[in-house]
Amino acid sequence: MAIVYSTAHGWMCPECGKPKLACVCGKKAGPDAKGVGTVRVGRETKGRKGAGVTVISGIPLAGDELKRLAKELKSRCGGGGTVKDGIIEIQGDHRDLVVEELAKLGFKAKRAGG
Repeated sequence: MAIVYSTAHGWMCPECGKPKLACVCGKKAGPDAKGVGTVRVGRETKGRKGAGVTVISGIPLAGDELKRLAKELKSRCGGGGTVKDGIIEIQGDHRDLVVEELAKLGFKAKRAGG
């Protein structure tokens, strides 16, 4: 089985095993389906007594790596938050800042919802 994603390099080519940007075989690395591989950043208030939180979903990380990213984003936003079922929640409305930070880290991120 070939590695298709690395936290150090991002998407990997399944044919030559190199990072997507350094692929030598010309095969397309990464997801092809629309919306797959895109990190969605939205805002929710449901079930929170009107308090809004920034919800980040679709991040291709797991476990400690996801928690480290959440900690970094919470620190950057100056708020609290949590990681639940692979989704990062940050207290307050920080959608623009989070999209900007994720782009700096190499993720394809976009705002979701209104």
